[in-house]
Amino acid sequence: MNPLISPPQRFLTGITTTGTPHLGNYVGSIRPSVAASQGAGAESFYFLADYHALIKCGEPERIQRSTLEIAASWLAAGLDPECVTFYRQSDIPEIPELTWLLTCVTGKGVLNRAHAYKASVDKNEAAGNDADADVTAGLFMYPVLMGADILMFRATHVPVGRDQVQHIEMARDMAQRFNHMYGAHLVLPEALIEESVATLPGLDGRKMSKSYDNTIPLFATREQLKKLIAGIVTDSRLPGEPKAVEGSALFQMYQSFASESETTGMRQAYTDGISWKDAKTMLFDRIDQDIAPMRERYEQLMSQPLHIEDLLQAGATKARSMAIPLMRQLRQAVGLRRLGVANAGADAARQKTVKSTVPSFKQYREKADSLFYFKLLGADGSLLLQSRGYAAPRDAAVAIDLLQQQGAAALALLDQQLQFVEGVRTEDVLSALQLLANTSEAKQ
Repeated sequence: MNPLISPPQRFLTGITTTGTPHLGNYVGSIRPSVAASQGAGAESFYFLADYHALIKCGEPERIQRSTLEIAASWLAAGLDPECVTFYRQSDIPEIPELTWLLTCVTGKGVLNRAHAYKASVDKNEAAGNDADADVTAGLFMYPVLMGADILMFRATHVPVGRDQVQHIEMARDMAQRFNHMYGAHLVLPEALIEESVATLPGLDGRKMSKSYDNTIPLFATREQLKKLIAGIVTDSRLPGEPKAVEGSALFQMYQSFASESETTGMRQAYTDGISWKDAKTMLFDRIDQDIAPMRERYEQLMSQPLHIEDLLQAGATKARSMAIPLMRQLRQAVGLRRLGVANAGADAARQKTVKSTVPSFKQYREKADSLFYFKLLGADGSLLLQSRGYAAPRDAAVAIDLLQQQGAAALALLDQQLQFVEGVRTEDVLSALQLLANTSEAKQ
């Protein structure tokens, strides 16, 4: 089986550095993301969104501390920097540069519809204030920064909750607009909606959130964890009285950490009338069973900030090895070029430049054997894929059409008809096919 048959999947996840991670963050984001990063056949990108933090927080020390805590939490939970790209947003200067390019193709009307901005406007109007009172340009423009985060690394999938889907749709709009104006350079991402991700209740039964002040820090000490769990709100049913699992924050928290058999056991204990004290003890023991090993690692990491800094810098180097070539390509596409390199003034020359930045298939006949061939060229004209000879030009054309329409999936059918160029990376071929697919989609 040729390794190019399966298209590369790139998953990208970011977390804003404005607070200390809590159990809800672990269950809803950190745990599933770490598990996904350990799967085969996918590239994973995880970043600390400290530029985004500036929109929400004006406390420099808090942002720095949160960056350390969140990085240590990801690493303690099992994220392997050797297997993923793990970086800090502000260490990638190409991201704000791409943000500006996207800003120049994004309509203000699109940003007017962003959920966070609309919520601020609605709040101001309800209070009788000016619609834009206390609304910063950062808050208004942050969907563009988020779009740059995603498009910079050609992410194919972005895991989000349903309430975050709008951000991915906006990133797609930005990419389509840019590709329409300057040629197919940006990959359109897909939202990976996490319907099954657990939403952990907090101490008061509402969703665990810093906004409600009802959180349990992910790496609280054993004593703190036991004390906080003891404070979970329960009803007044006495020991011996059956208790309902529906609506029980304590049961939901237990279920989020327990196995199926353990959950069944707790459900039976509720039916048998377990006391709330004993139920809370069971919850503490079950959570601490998972958290204790990670807590020890977390404390070690927190005492080694320079080690974490080294990991983030290594991740930034890895990330920039992808960001720098893309930005060089995008700068050329929009006309930010050295003088004398190209004449961007004439429409014909501009169209020629745009076409040259798109991968292409070339069909030809070899005089030596009178057979018909085709090749796939990258945006820079480099050879990515070479066919074997066909007796008739129609056969070569059919193979090209199949690749153009089905992309990487067609490689399985054409495996014996293709020669793969030595030294060409798998992702280069697949990126070229994806860009061709995006170009076709934009034309439609």
